[in-house]
Amino acid sequence: MQAAPAQFDGAGALTRASMTPIFLQKKMRERAMELKFSKVERKGPITIVTLSRPEVYNALHTDAHFELQKVFDDFSADPEQWIAVVTGSGDKAFCAGNDLKWQAAGGKRGWDKGGFAGLTSRFDCDKPIIAAVNGVAMGGGFEIALACDLIIAAENATFALPEPRVGLAALAGGLHRLPRQIGLKRAMGMILTARHVSAREGFELGFVNEVVPQGEALNAALRWAETISKNSPMSIRASKQAIQRGLGVSLEQAIAEQRDYPAVQAMAASQDYIEGPKAFSEKRPPKWVGK
Repeated sequence: MQAAPAQFDGAGALTRASMTPIFLQKKMRERAMELKFSKVERKGPITIVTLSRPEVYNALHTDAHFELQKVFDDFSADPEQWIAVVTGSGDKAFCAGNDLKWQAAGGKRGWDKGGFAGLTSRFDCDKPIIAAVNGVAMGGGFEIALACDLIIAAENATFALPEPRVGLAALAGGLHRLPRQIGLKRAMGMILTARHVSAREGFELGFVNEVVPQGEALNAALRWAETISKNSPMSIRASKQAIQRGLGVSLEQAIAEQRDYPAVQAMAASQDYIEGPKAFSEKRPPKWVGK
């Protein structure tokens, strides 16, 4: 059992945390964070986050946003967690977006720096995040999915940015991500009409990676996650960061600067960078350590 490094308080006494094994410290942190609007499960290096307000189709309000901010902060900071899968509770909805009834009743509205669900403004996470869309993904719910790196959708999934129908606009990233992902004219056709799009049409438009039978979205997303986890997590993070940063500049600049990106430099300095070629030459599966 590996103990945490000794730490001292101002009086020179050992702190309680310093005397607690690392894995117990982690469990204590998880218990300290009582989840009311979401559920978190870990399967090896994969974190499964379930939006859990089924009584309102997993629509989110302020308290849920701040809870999810902490959930994804913890995922981003945990070196043992390499991939996240986001889904919704129940079999009807992924997320119906902003809880309009809560807002209409005078409930405060807002979220932390990570944006809607702690995800839509989270630009510093280089770990892959997969949306397992198991039903309705409306407004902010669709914006959560668009903020993910992959979208796996059940046949009963429905996507839309219907904010104009209630006097709002999709300002949690939808107005900017959708045109970048499917092209201007197609995005305009969805946004200006506020129309609903099926999973099959989403696949044809290009924002859905795979359509699966109803009830199979999470299993399919986990299959994708497990396939990704066979690759070096350092290489995956470097690839995601290079893609994201490269899209914001010219092709020439992206290629010229990519080796200076932090995740690319971390990959080149990692144990995985040595392990990959070594395992290939020895004709064995690599043993990734993620550092």
